[in-house]
Amino acid sequence: MAPLLPSLRTRAIGFAHRGARAHAPENTLEAFELALRLGATGLESDVWLTADGVPVLDHDGIVGSRLRRRRIRDVARADLPPHIPELAEVYASFGTDFELSLDVKDPRAGTPTVAVTVAADPTMASRLWLCDDDIGRLLSWREASPYVRLVDSTRLGRIKGGPERLAGQLAEAGIDAVNLHHSDWSGGLVTLFHRFKVHAFGWDAQFERVLDGLLRMGIDGVFSDHVDRLVDALATDAERRAPQAEQASPPADDLT
Repeated sequence: MAPLLPSLRTRAIGFAHRGARAHAPENTLEAFELALRLGATGLESDVWLTADGVPVLDHDGIVGSRLRRRRIRDVARADLPPHIPELAEVYASFGTDFELSLDVKDPRAGTPTVAVTVAADPTMASRLWLCDDDIGRLLSWREASPYVRLVDSTRLGRIKGGPERLAGQLAEAGIDAVNLHHSDWSGGLVTLFHRFKVHAFGWDAQFERVLDGLLRMGIDGVFSDHVDRLVDALATDAERRAPQAEQASPPADDLT
C-alpha cells in the first residue's frame, strides 16, 4: 500500500469537472447545483468573454449549428444559447461558499472574471483559481485582486528544465499551484512542489483507484466528472488522516 504523504491543505479540494458532468449536462446551472448538492467542495469550468464583455462558462467556446458555427467572443450575451451561464449567475444562484477553478480559454476574460467575482463577494477571490499555461498572463490577472489564486496548467513532458526548476519559478513568481494530468503525478513530485509551497492539482481522476492514489500522494486538489466517487474518496482520505491530525494537535491543556 502506498504511503500517506502530507498535503498543503487540511483537506484536498474536490473539483467537479464542468459541474457534475457525469450526472447532468456539463457547464450548466443544473450541473453546478447538483455537484454542490452531492458534496463537491469546488466547481470547475472554462471561462470565455462575449462580444459585449460578459464572462460565460462553456468548454469549446463555439456555439451554433454545424452550418453556422460562431465563436463566443463574437457573440453578444443575449444571443447565446440559454444553457450557457454567466459567471455572475453561478454566484447569484449558489453563493460563494465553494472553491472555483476556471480555465481561462480566452485571455481577455481573466480580468473581467476577477471583477465579477469580487463584485459578488470580495472574499471569493481567495477561492478563485485561474488556470493558464502562461505565467505572464496569470500574473496580469492578479492586478485585479491580490488575493486571486493562480494555477500553471501544463503537462510533465512540456516542462522545460525539469520540475524542480519550474517549482522554483512558480514560487518566485507567486503562482499558487501547478495542475498536471493525474498520470504525471508521483508522491515524489508532489513532495517536490510542496517543498516550494506550491499546491499540486491533478485532473482527469475518474476512477476510485486514481482518486485514492492521488490523495495518498498528498494532492491538494483533484478534478473529476464523477462527483459521487470524488466525494467518497475525499471522505475516505479524511478518515484515514484523522489519527495523524489528532497526533499533530497539542493537548487540550495547551490550547490557551
